[in-house]
Amino acid sequence: MRKVYRVLAFLVAIEVAVQAMFIVYGDAGLGLWVDDGGVVDKATFEDAIEGGAAPFPEFQAFLLHGMNGMMVIPALALLLVISSFFAKVPRGMAFAFGVLALVVLQVTLGLFGHAVAVLGALHGLNALALFSVAAWTGIRSRSSVVARPADSESAQRVAV
Repeated sequence: MRKVYRVLAFLVAIEVAVQAMFIVYGDAGLGLWVDDGGVVDKATFEDAIEGGAAPFPEFQAFLLHGMNGMMVIPALALLLVISSFFAKVPRGMAFAFGVLALVVLQVTLGLFGHAVAVLGALHGLNALALFSVAAWTGIRSRSSVVARPADSESAQRVAV
């Protein structure tokens, strides 16, 4: 179960990196489209989301960013918390709940960042924190070994 815990922690970190790639790819495509004379307004995005044609090919990255951030990453964080109960990683539950808390904050900042711009900036900053904590959670699970009573007794005999 420790391996499942480790893989889930690293998957959260990888997904955060994928999120950054999606949003920058979409933004770069949007910039190219505007440079070519495209006009952006609320209707542009609403039409594309409601099944109309995407205004530019990279538009799909915005949709993937939203779906990945609202469904995939929260599901992975929940699975990480569940696995933490069985993984026997020292402080593993605390780190798993920390990842989950940062994911909840990330989703909240992403949703409200459309109404308050500074929250969008905090969304980016929190993504760095989430990536770091998730990666550290995975790294910690590799090196931490739960000592068994028999192991500690034999280690003391060897040391003497």
